[in-house]
Amino acid sequence: MCFESEKVVMFVNAGGEGSTEANCTMSFMADSFFQGGDAFQTGEHIVESGDHSLIYQSARLGNFCYRFNNMLPGDYYVDLHFVEIINTYGPKRMRVFNVFMQDEKASQLVELHYLDYFVKSILSDFDIFSIVGANKPLQLIDSRVSVYDARTRTRTRTRTPKPTPGHATCPPSVSVKDDGLIIIRFEGVNGSPLVSGICIRRAPKFSALPVKREHLVCKNCAAEIEVTSAQHKVMQMKSTAKYEKKIQELSAQCQRKSDECYQAWMSLTAANEQLEKVRMELDNKLFQTYSLDQTVDKQAENLRNISSKYECDKKFWAVAINNLQEKIKVMKEEHSQLLREAHECADSIPDLNKMVFAVQSLVSQCEDLKVKYNEEHAKRRKLYNLVQEAKAKDGELGILTGGSTKKNFKFDRVYTPKDDQVDVFADASPLVISVLDGYNVCIFAYGQTGTGKTFTMEGIEQNRGVNYRTLEELFRVSKERSETFSYDISVSVLEVYNEQIRDLLGASPTSKKQWRLAKTDVQGDRLKEAQNINRSLSALGDVISALATKSSHIPYRNSKLTHLLQDSLGGDSKTLMFVQISPSEHDLSETLSSLNFATRARGVELCPAKKQIDTSELQKLKMMVKELEKKLKEQEQSESTTYQRVFVITLFICFIKIYCLFVPYIIHG
Repeated sequence: MCFESEKVVMFVNAGGEGSTEANCTMSFMADSFFQGGDAFQTGEHIVESGDHSLIYQSARLGNFCYRFNNMLPGDYYVDLHFVEIINTYGPKRMRVFNVFMQDEKASQLVELHYLDYFVKSILSDFDIFSIVGANKPLQLIDSRVSVYDARTRTRTRTRTPKPTPGHATCPPSVSVKDDGLIIIRFEGVNGSPLVSGICIRRAPKFSALPVKREHLVCKNCAAEIEVTSAQHKVMQMKSTAKYEKKIQELSAQCQRKSDECYQAWMSLTAANEQLEKVRMELDNKLFQTYSLDQTVDKQAENLRNISSKYECDKKFWAVAINNLQEKIKVMKEEHSQLLREAHECADSIPDLNKMVFAVQSLVSQCEDLKVKYNEEHAKRRKLYNLVQEAKAKDGELGILTGGSTKKNFKFDRVYTPKDDQVDVFADASPLVISVLDGYNVCIFAYGQTGTGKTFTMEGIEQNRGVNYRTLEELFRVSKERSETFSYDISVSVLEVYNEQIRDLLGASPTSKKQWRLAKTDVQGDRLKEAQNINRSLSALGDVISALATKSSHIPYRNSKLTHLLQDSLGGDSKTLMFVQISPSEHDLSETLSSLNFATRARGVELCPAKKQIDTSELQKLKMMVKELEKKLKEQEQSESTTYQRVFVITLFICFIKIYCLFVPYIIHG
């Protein structure tokens, strides 16, 4: 239904936003005149919504009222639009409410008990679902209102038709006084009230109708009797009261029937729920019974399998027992034979006690040989170290520091550009023997960036450096000694970067360079890297200086580098340092710094190197010898058979041979 736009004062979209529909020139206002309640919206399709499909997608829900101010004096039509979009499955009377209309004067006369004269009841016990069901629009047309005059307290009554779905036709008007106020109030009886749209239209003006006079015809004399308007009104009021009473009786009867239907529906719902519960319990019992049947069948099958297995095992063990009895009989015969052979063997030995004394004498001789071997080995190592120290050559290097000024430096060996990797490794190879003899050895290169440290230590694939040649020498010597010694060789490659130790064999190695801050212009991460490198080199210099001056405190823990090399720089270790310098005059300051550092390092005198000997295996063998000696004594004192004594002595002699064979391995391995 689309009214003429000039007659519509406002059309409020309850619970929604304002808009204009394309197929109608009607404009809908946003919901802003309410007091209380909550907005609710739905996406469900509303059937038979006509031209106002938009307003049925939203609603205001709860106990609330609408207050329209500043209305021009005059008569207005008020249309209400409803739709059940929440309780879409019912049942009836889940949402029952009343709708009232009042003006401002009614609220002002509450204390004078005039409220009932100004409150207009539009709807009473209104149930949308009972009329049209869910998701169908319902419009209130021909609303029945009574308007009172506060000054004369006279009343004009108009007829209130029932709300029906469809289009409204000329509802009676609502009079607005000079205060310009219309109030519509929604109150719930059962559940919360709900409204989707409110349309206010201006009522047309009608001209005064001529007064009619009515006459009554007497049933006795057929005479016409004129009836005044007051008498006619009294008669009409009596007739109206009679019909209103009848309507109230019918309404009460209808209400009772509705209540009975509601109670019957609730009872049916409860019965259905109970029936569903009983059905679910029955299903559970059936499932439990089925599960028990399955379990019983499975247990019966298991019992049959166990019985069958028992019969098979019974037969198997009967056969096994018979076989064991036969084997026991054979073993008894073999035991008797062994006893006879043992007696014969004991009779063949002329003097058993003399053999025992001979074994003990061999043990004593073995201990003496072991002590002498250790002494000789220590003397050989000492002589070897003295020979290596005597091989040190004095090399001299002169540096022109400016003009004709020359500064000389002395080292163990000075290499010229004619020397190759073979010559360099020739001086480092004796330390490989020291490693296999159990000494801590450190070989490192020191010098300015670009002077060949990486080439000296690593070399290239066609001309390997010290690192690769050292490993090759280790494997070669260990292979030569394989008949006497057994070595476990492990290699780790570490990098100290920004005071963090990295395992280069466990991740992709990253090439890092040494930098001095005075020679480079670096920033950010490169600056931090250069600072940490210089800090490590400075800490290495402090350690070398402390070792050179034989200080009581050596600052190994000042950096990760010196802490990592602590076992190889001082104490009982052997250290070899290659110093790399640049022939360029531009690098003179760096060259002098490296040579001065090398001079200090050359002045360091470490303690005599000592090797770490693991005697755990030797101690274990000693314990085994003692245990065998103890067992031998117990065997001599016991009354065991001659066969057992001969067996123990034979084992002891075999062990003495094995022990003497592996003593060198235990001492040096």
